[in-house]
Amino acid sequence: MTDSSGPVRGAVEHVLGRPLSQTWPTGALSPGSRVTVVRAQDWDGPWQVEFAGTIDAMGAREPNEHPQALDGELLYWVTFDTPQRDSDGDGPYGKAQIWGRYLRAEPEPEA
Repeated sequence: MTDSSGPVRGAVEHVLGRPLSQTWPTGALSPGSRVTVVRAQDWDGPWQVEFAGTIDAMGAREPNEHPQALDGELLYWVTFDTPQRDSDGDGPYGKAQIWGRYLRAEPEPEA
């Protein structure tokens, strides 16, 4: 799958001060995988509603280094089917980096 977000990737890399990884490990959700972004069970967020999206090829998954991350939790870039607002009402966003715990992989359609 090719990534059509070159200018966006460049902007994100500039802000991060480093290139985004393009190494996709075995077992991680791969680019093009369909997912549902889900709401947290213990708080009102991180998004206002659950919605569908696609794992984006802009950057490979990365370890989540946030202090509240689960052990081994990954971050994925997800392109949303329709723009969404976060739980604070900010947005709408068409793509975001999502913590793995808020993603539910959808089954592949049968051919």
